[in-house]
Amino acid sequence: MLMKRIRVKNILIISLLTFSFFFTAFLPTGSKAPEFKLKKVVIDAGHGGRDPGALGSYSKEKDITLKVALQVGKYIEENLPDVEVIYTRKTDVAIDLKERPNIANRNKADLFISIHCNAATNRSAYGTETFVMGTKNFEANFDIVKRENSVIILEENYKENYEGFDPSSPESYMMFNLTHKAFLSNSLSLASKVENDFTSRVNRHSRGVKQAPLYVLWNSSMPSVLVELGFISNANEERYLNSKDGQTFLASAIYRSVKAYKEEIESL
Repeated sequence: MLMKRIRVKNILIISLLTFSFFFTAFLPTGSKAPEFKLKKVVIDAGHGGRDPGALGSYSKEKDITLKVALQVGKYIEENLPDVEVIYTRKTDVAIDLKERPNIANRNKADLFISIHCNAATNRSAYGTETFVMGTKNFEANFDIVKRENSVIILEENYKENYEGFDPSSPESYMMFNLTHKAFLSNSLSLASKVENDFTSRVNRHSRGVKQAPLYVLWNSSMPSVLVELGFISNANEERYLNSKDGQTFLASAIYRSVKAYKEEIESL
């Protein structure tokens, strides 16, 4: 009786193995894990509402960034229909600095792009810059870092909300622990594409890709860049930034960079 049960058990095992071999013969070979797709992009128009951003002789950063951000989103929506575009703001409203990357985090975005205009006391300064999260050459970029992060002072209860972070104090930036940032490579890839397109297609002077501990990038959980479109403090660039052609060309360059980045990561 025992031997009979063993024989039946062996027959069942052999049958199961034979069926499994027969079935797997029809499965495609070399199957891979699902490929990564760029599905959601969050576009952040810097400043807004009570926060005008940098001031030119006749214009405000918040107005330029909104127009360019909306145009970038429009190009993506029209030409990359499989990509969802989410805006941190679509009107002249104030959005807390901490909330901007949180919008991207809550929506599980694949990319975060923050759009800004630069300014300097030296009114001859000009050119584009694109920042990624990092501390390389921190001291050289501290004026920009301080200006972009200092918008938190306009917010209510900012000391409590930002846990005592002081944007004007270099010591406060010790809290920016970058070891958890797994997105530097992809962020650098997009940033390089933006700056290359600004120079090769839009004929703008590029000041390069840079790293800085910017709060809006530090708090995001995906590849992220902050684009400085030009210096609103420079008379020639202020005119360009406020012109319809200038905004169209800059928005087109950012869109093309997103498209190239999408093609790159989805081909891996």
